Amino acid sequence: MALALTPPRVPKSKSSLPSHYHESFLEKKGPRDRDYRKFWAGLQGLTLYFYNSNRDSQHVEKLDLGTFVKLTDETPWGSSRDPRTHFCLVLRNQEIKFKVESLESREMWKGFILTVVELRVPSNLTLLPGHLYMMAEVLAKEEARRAVEMPSCFLKVSRLEAQLLLERYPDCGNLLLRPSGDGAGGVSVTTLQPLNGTQVVRHYKVKREGPKYVIDVEEPFSCTSLDAVVNYFVSHTNKALVPFLLDEDYEKVIGYAEADKENGESVWVASSAPGPGPAPPKGSPKELPPASITPGSSQDKLPPLLNQDENYVIPIGDAPAANYVNEPVLPPSRPVVPKPRKLAMFQAKPPKPPTVPKSEPKGLHSGLARKPVVSSAQAFSPATGLTDLTAELEEKLQRRRALEHAAERMGDQRANLQAQHITQSSPSSQN
Repeated sequence: MALALTPPRVPKSKSSLPSHYHESFLEKKGPRDRDYRKFWAGLQGLTLYFYNSNRDSQHVEKLDLGTFVKLTDETPWGSSRDPRTHFCLVLRNQEIKFKVESLESREMWKGFILTVVELRVPSNLTLLPGHLYMMAEVLAKEEARRAVEMPSCFLKVSRLEAQLLLERYPDCGNLLLRPSGDGAGGVSVTTLQPLNGTQVVRHYKVKREGPKYVIDVEEPFSCTSLDAVVNYFVSHTNKALVPFLLDEDYEKVIGYAEADKENGESVWVASSAPGPGPAPPKGSPKELPPASITPGSSQDKLPPLLNQDENYVIPIGDAPAANYVNEPVLPPSRPVVPKPRKLAMFQAKPPKPPTVPKSEPKGLHSGLARKPVVSSAQAFSPATGLTDLTAELEEKLQRRRALEHAAERMGDQRANLQAQHITQSSPSSQN
């Protein structure tokens, strides 16, 4: 019986583990832990990562060594195991205890941690020449990494802001790097230290000369990186200067204070995970998605609809455009009534309606006398109104011209009289 062909097995691709300077198993006990917990630990840069197993690529915890203070050999009280397998990492804000499998593992961890923190290979540990060579390689890698990476105490702040940060957060350090004000690519170092009850602030200039940084002091000192600048200040002050590192402890659960109904005391309550929001009632209409807004021409825009539930005041339309005097006069055959404003401008007196003879009453018993019916078209027609208006304008123009002509004559006569008076008075003055 023929066997079914099966595809060849392909080995599963293992998740690539991050590269560490040193890695092995560590048992860790933090300030909030009751007992030790075993992790696979790896050191990379100034960070110590912890994994559940040596096959995991995603860490579950990490520890920043930027606030390193010292390493001590911890000997737990009443421990039946070898006391040389314990050591304690002291940071600025906490202490973490570690337990390893052997003395060699403890010295290896201490050596690599001191190498990346102090940027030097320690010489006071029980290490083999091969271990020292490995730490020298790690030192070169760490110096190359820091040459292109800003230290954690470098902040883009001004001189005044740097001083305020150091004064406001004294527990986070007293040495801070900031951009230099000259704009030449250098940096400035700001320090704050207490002296006899007063805060002493100092600023130091670090020049950039090619790939190196030169500390501008009485004896200029050249450094290969900004991290080396920080180490220079820390080492030359007997560790009195501590790099500034602002604590950023964020909460993961939203909580609030609530008064207890029984005793009236306030209790901190953690709220549940936020959901997608309350569901709308069944009878309510569904919300429509927002319509996309596309730019259009002004002609396509429609006026907004008025809401019947609200009271709106519709504005009154604007007055018609102003009419000019020199508009062309329409022919009388076209039945267009002139505008009232135009009539008010030209005619001084309203046109008189045509007189119609009244019919006398025949008698007292015949009732009221009936007036002849006169239509509005007969009372005032466009042709009659325009004709009267034109005649009146011509009459006014003739009067105006006559007055101007008379004024000219009077002016000429006055000029002649003045000339004659001057000519008559001139001989008498000569005599």
